[in-house]
Amino acid sequence: MRIDILSLFPQMFDGPLHASMIGNAIENKVIDVGVTNFRDYTTDKHNHVDDYPYGGGAGMLLQPQPIFDALADVQEKHPAKGRVILLDPAGVQFNQSVAEDFAKEDHLTFICGHYEGYDERIRSLVTDEVSLGDYVLTGGELGAMVMIDATVRLIPGVLGNAESAPGDSFSSGLLEYPQYTRPADFRGLKVPDILLSGDHGKIDDWRLQQALKRTYERRPDMLGNLKLSGQARQLLADIQADAEDL
Repeated sequence: MRIDILSLFPQMFDGPLHASMIGNAIENKVIDVGVTNFRDYTTDKHNHVDDYPYGGGAGMLLQPQPIFDALADVQEKHPAKGRVILLDPAGVQFNQSVAEDFAKEDHLTFICGHYEGYDERIRSLVTDEVSLGDYVLTGGELGAMVMIDATVRLIPGVLGNAESAPGDSFSSGLLEYPQYTRPADFRGLKVPDILLSGDHGKIDDWRLQQALKRTYERRPDMLGNLKLSGQARQLLADIQADAEDL
């Protein structure tokens, strides 16, 4: 996968993109990442990339020309068909499903905004408008980092254990079940006996029950449209009944 980022602050990506999992993916040539400063493409003699909005209003808007030209240059160098993603509070909210869709692409380009917003004509360039959440950041850089991290880890060959991603919270539609490692008894806090039993069928049942319980207690909104197996429906009914008895 090729990932391009258009930003006024490319230095923000220097560390995060070359550390941990993403750094290993770049080193192993699973992904190729480029960061472009679209200020380099401005034709303004003062290197301005923003201006006051027509009609008045607070703040400054990013002008179309630098972003149009920067994106054209990126696409000329890397013409593989892909998605162009505008980081914008008005976009759809990013979640695991969006990350899974992005992970299927050959080329992703993230446009990171700054200042008050974008000239509306910039939207004509993009395939997706995405928001990290219902809050405002000073720019799109941090949002792009989060989306890239969530996406890249889903690409085959990135995680050390191929089974890790499908078992993550949100991938199955449920929060992840509790997990434990050695020692089995830490200062009186013990690992559940079922996990030490060696009975993988019972362990799977326990994990499903725990994932349902955690989701019901912490994020019941996630259960609304979830398609559950007959076993899962019965487990959830038992969890709900136990909660009503408390």
